[in-house]
Amino acid sequence: MKISENGQELLEKFWIAIEEKGQPSFKASGGNPEDFMELKLLGLIHNATTDWKLTARGSVEAGRAIRRHRLGERLVADILQTENEQMEEQACRLEHALVEGLDESICTLLGHPVFCPHGNPIPPGECCRENRTKVDRLIAPLSECKPGQSGQIAYLRMSHPARLQKLMSMGILPGGQITLLQRSPSFVFESGYSQFAVDEDIASDIHVRLKI
Repeated sequence: MKISENGQELLEKFWIAIEEKGQPSFKASGGNPEDFMELKLLGLIHNATTDWKLTARGSVEAGRAIRRHRLGERLVADILQTENEQMEEQACRLEHALVEGLDESICTLLGHPVFCPHGNPIPPGECCRENRTKVDRLIAPLSECKPGQSGQIAYLRMSHPARLQKLMSMGILPGGQITLLQRSPSFVFESGYSQFAVDEDIASDIHVRLKI
């Protein structure tokens, strides 16, 4: 299905409003009527007066659009290491190039991230559900590394504030170097000039840009 760039961006707004903020519909005020009409003709949205809703197919396409955008953010932040003020612009350009199939390859390379750099969830794709590993990962959770593997901390998972705070208090921050020393009975790693022992849950929150 061919959807214009403006149409994809509008689908993202629908997804955020309806799927993430729990709004019953999306209001057309301030939007471009042509973009709404494009999505309507494609059978992705339908309206009642001034309020619009996603169709079943529209919900699927909106999820794919927001997934591509947030994978693009993850890619430019973790691999290209783009500064934050430029990240959004480059992610917008990149998402439209992530045709179906390519986004799954990038997702696998990134280690199937579940959050974008802003902490927003990335809808899972088939590659996530199947946990594909046939493409060598560039980024992986510390919990999946082997003893002796090292790299740079790419990002910390944000879904558990207490664990995130603990890591930050230990000085474990994005950009720091890290080496896994052992996996059992605890995950022991070295970062900076210190060694730390953590459980598997905390180790899974540390995502490492691996040395290849």
